[in-house]
Amino acid sequence: MGGYSYTYSIILVGVIMMSCLLGGSEGKVRVGFYNTSCPNAETIVRGIVQQAAISDQNNLPSLLRLHFHDCFVHGCDASILIDRGSEADEKRAFGHQGVRGFDVVETAKAQLEAVCPGVVSCSDILALAARDAVFFSQGPWYDVETGRRDGLVSNVTLAAHMPDVADSIHKLKAMFLAKGLTAQDLVILSAAHTIGTTACFFVNQRLYDFPANGGSDPSINPAFLPELKSVCPKNGDVNLRLAIDRGSEKVFDKRILGNIRSGTAVLQSDAALYQDEATARAVDSYFGLPGPSFESDFAASMIKMGRIGVWTGSKGQIRRICSSFN
Repeated sequence: MGGYSYTYSIILVGVIMMSCLLGGSEGKVRVGFYNTSCPNAETIVRGIVQQAAISDQNNLPSLLRLHFHDCFVHGCDASILIDRGSEADEKRAFGHQGVRGFDVVETAKAQLEAVCPGVVSCSDILALAARDAVFFSQGPWYDVETGRRDGLVSNVTLAAHMPDVADSIHKLKAMFLAKGLTAQDLVILSAAHTIGTTACFFVNQRLYDFPANGGSDPSINPAFLPELKSVCPKNGDVNLRLAIDRGSEKVFDKRILGNIRSGTAVLQSDAALYQDEATARAVDSYFGLPGPSFESDFAASMIKMGRIGVWTGSKGQIRRICSSFN
């Protein structure tokens, strides 16, 4: 009995710690939270995302990354959306450079407020828009848990430790673990880079000043290196953009994992996934027969990420405007 009691205590402590990590308030997010209070909420968000995609297909990867960037700072609380015109706002953080899609979220919020005032949170809009962005990029459909409330803090200092393209694989794994995410989640969520583009600013160090040798990253496939350099020439325009997923930047698929295996990953952080036993094994698993479903695993990791640090119940607030606290 003594051993049982000790084991039970350890398990209980683990459960409490994970609860604090993934959800710091009473209540839980769940699928269909707005079925009664705002039954058309998800349809409204989906329509706005579809319109945004028709206007500019780059809005789709932008919305997917916006949700990730929000969750990875202070939890999934819409803190990244606050804009008081201050350099202290979280959205001004160096790690959020190039993040877009704010206007799409505000448009969705305005329509929701017209139909269901004070009901749908901005943090839920982010989660729903990310799912819809994946779907409209020919990716999987999955049910989104809702019921989050919006946070009351937005501070640039809290975003000082966002994952960076130059981070080592060991640092990336540690950052994800700190959020309750595994090496498998790191691989799957990094594969969100299957859609969208990046700027030469985020690639140039890898091409011309790689820390290990002062030249090019040796993990880049030699046949691919000239192609990268032609798009991002030394001392060229750092704002020029290139596809992150070579050959498939507009379709949500697992091709980016194949690029990682072949040394044709564009971003250093993606290439690093093949330099660690656990993450390389996860990458390879999607090319075995039979292998796991990339689409199902991506949906599961997104749902898991969407639970980080959520506010529910009476905690936080439902903002009237996403860029401003009430």
